[in-house]
Amino acid sequence: MTRLKCIAVDDEPLALDILEDYISKVPFLELVKRTENAIEALQLVQEGAVDLVFLDVQMPDLTGIQFLKIAGNKSKYILTTAYPEYALESYDLNVSDYLLKPIAFDRFYKAAEKVHAQFKPADIAPASPSPQPVATPAPFAGTANPVQDFIFVKTEHKIQKIYLHDIRYIEGLKDYISIFTKDERVITLQSMKKMEEALPSTQFIRVHKSYIVALDKIESIERSRITICGKIIPIGDTYRDEFFRRIEKKNI
Repeated sequence: MTRLKCIAVDDEPLALDILEDYISKVPFLELVKRTENAIEALQLVQEGAVDLVFLDVQMPDLTGIQFLKIAGNKSKYILTTAYPEYALESYDLNVSDYLLKPIAFDRFYKAAEKVHAQFKPADIAPASPSPQPVATPAPFAGTANPVQDFIFVKTEHKIQKIYLHDIRYIEGLKDYISIFTKDERVITLQSMKKMEEALPSTQFIRVHKSYIVALDKIESIERSRITICGKIIPIGDTYRDEFFRRIEKKNI
């Protein structure tokens, strides 16, 4: 079986972790490089060492669309992004497929299979030396301590400041989280554990594997359910004792 040499390009380490894991499960794909540096990836493509690029759209220094315009047809491309509005422009640039985050493995596999079917053995990039291990920076986790009343989270387009007093609750969505504030819902590529660590424990508590709540925004508690802004949030068995211990301390 011919194997496509591919690279994964994204400024989010967690997104790269997902792509690397998916690529390792596909027998006809070989990961040559994972990188947060689009310029480094562009150099590899221009050297002809890559068959397929998994490319994020929103990146610093060089966006995915700019990358495509510079690189031309020296490789095949599958775009990865949380925003569908780039689809039309990307197809004008001969993109093979377009994957919306969060990416399901079956959808990833179909996209890779479509590209693989377009190659003949003679088209595959020649074998390259085994790549050196790539250091992976820790995911962006925001900051919060007793003297700060806000955190920063990275979205697709920007780094956004969120005031702690605006947060109602946070919901985990596999590899992403949704932060619900008084005015909006902010989606960021982040783990619940990292977010829990970034928030002050005096103001927030995890009540379920998929939920963190602001203690002062709780409207009512009934059995194993919390109500915040009309949203019913379950209390998980793992978190129940600690939650009610904290609530008991606040009772008058």
